[in-house]
Amino acid sequence: MARPSGQTSGKGDGDVERALGAFLAGQGYDRVAIENLARIGGGTSRRQWRLDAVLEKDGRVERRQLVARGDPPGSHLWSISRSAEFGLLRALGRAGVPVPQAFWVSTDPQILGSPFFVMERIDGETAPRPLLRDEAYAQARQAAPRQLAAALARLHGLDTADPELAALPSTGDPPALGAVLHFQTALRRAALEPRPVLELALRWLLGHLPATSRRAVVHGDFRVGNFVYGPQGVRAILDWEIAHLGDPMEDLSWLALRTWRFGVDEREVGGLCRLEDFLRDYESAGGPPVDRRALRFWEVLANLSWAVITILQARNHLDGYQRDVELASIGRRAAENELELLELIEGG
Repeated sequence: MARPSGQTSGKGDGDVERALGAFLAGQGYDRVAIENLARIGGGTSRRQWRLDAVLEKDGRVERRQLVARGDPPGSHLWSISRSAEFGLLRALGRAGVPVPQAFWVSTDPQILGSPFFVMERIDGETAPRPLLRDEAYAQARQAAPRQLAAALARLHGLDTADPELAALPSTGDPPALGAVLHFQTALRRAALEPRPVLELALRWLLGHLPATSRRAVVHGDFRVGNFVYGPQGVRAILDWEIAHLGDPMEDLSWLALRTWRFGVDEREVGGLCRLEDFLRDYESAGGPPVDRRALRFWEVLANLSWAVITILQARNHLDGYQRDVELASIGRRAAENELELLELIEGG
């Protein structure tokens, strides 16, 4: 979904350290010491800190590597709540999806300036280019497609009636139409100039809605860059803040966006492998059979939605919510998706 960012709170690191120490002490520990607290940089939509916590209880001492994950004010406009994300991580962990373990959650906005939860910190890399190019990650490049396919199959197999998932929003029923209408509305609110290619894509999508769809939990931003990896491959899938109930094709098509290939365009899935190979791995891991014709619809929608999101990111800067040249420059990338949309529509 579109994701405008809000502004950060004024809490300094000292305030955060004291607040987190008091919060962790309230989880039943006799003594808590916070070490190596640091704001995690990168991204445009999240406030989070890394820390090491020394926790003592009944004479036993343990050290945990943690992340405290919260939101800037205004993020409720696009993101699921922290308690919803916390519950989702717990459900995913039980299902065998590689995710950080979620430990504690707080809905009190007074502690860190917004609701937050604390989860395990998993060391590794997230940057796409080393994974796609460095010899040190040659084995990871080979293993990652199968690991990601298995993770998606388990995700899409979650029981949507699980109480932990009750707070997840839905794209509508049917999911395909709901998603198209969502981005149609977002485009017409955000665009500062005519976007004829995007309007053409909207008409194409409304005329090619899939005959059938399946309802599942989807990540919403499943791609290279949103998972931690090491030399042996994927360690954990991250960034679940726009998870929702939708069609599993949404995740498959999003992963195959040209934007996430980082120059390795001949390998459609994140620069790692061909799409057909990935779909076979996904189906072999228990994912539902993939209707290739329906997948073309979702590929067009993925390109449309990313184009709209880039426009929204630019508006976030232009409207003064978050002055950031990165956001402004992202808005110019809509043209790349417009070219891709013309090629997909012509071929479909």
